[in-house]
Amino acid sequence: MSQERTTASGGMETAFGFRQVSEAEKQSLVNGVFHRVAERYDLMNDLMSGGLHRVWKDAMVTWLAPPRRAGYRVLDVAGGTGDIALRIVEASARQAHVTVLDINGSMLAVGRERADRRGLGANLDFVEANAEALPFPAGSFDAYTIAFGIRNVPHIATALSEAFRVLRPGGRFLCLEFSEVSMPVLDRVYDAWSFNVIPRIGKAVAGDEEPYRYLVESIRKFPNQENFAAMLREAGFSRVTWRDYSGGIAALHSGWKI
Repeated sequence: MSQERTTASGGMETAFGFRQVSEAEKQSLVNGVFHRVAERYDLMNDLMSGGLHRVWKDAMVTWLAPPRRAGYRVLDVAGGTGDIALRIVEASARQAHVTVLDINGSMLAVGRERADRRGLGANLDFVEANAEALPFPAGSFDAYTIAFGIRNVPHIATALSEAFRVLRPGGRFLCLEFSEVSMPVLDRVYDAWSFNVIPRIGKAVAGDEEPYRYLVESIRKFPNQENFAAMLREAGFSRVTWRDYSGGIAALHSGWKI
């Protein structure tokens, strides 16, 4: 049971948290986690970030800066509940169109309900598909966003290649993900909170601690900022950079298809 982070050369393909599993079973195990937490997904992110995920998501959309014009198309991957997509539509003065793609139908159902409730159904469509095999032609989108989802994709390099393919030339890639804490003391406090408190709260609130334990462990397995940036460059992205939030608890990576 390795607790070391994977690197740019891979390793997430067989890592289900700290457990090693076969590539064939990884995706179904991850799907099971998100079927179990779909109705409480925002609560899950609140627990893992102390509520800061909302601030980080706002910062992500601010950095994207969607234009207030019709025709701007965004693909939001692993965004089933619509959290990022709805922010993008509102930031564009309801001009942008966002395709929300998720492999998990339970998550998408939550997103559709939210969009309809806010009167934004015309600005969004919801597609159940795999990030590793996007059902869109090359050059279909102006931007590709993914928040707290890439670490759950078994073959990250494949997903990044697909992201590059479906972006038009000049298109933007943005990925918000939990990352490696760089501040002394904070890293120990965050570890104590993550491994000792979050699963217990998950059990108390949702009646099930195992999904939350997996999610905490998956954060620690994900490549650090520099290694993930290397993966973006390998996929073909240019001008790759990132911004750390809250001492590296989360990082927002950016890349361009030039």
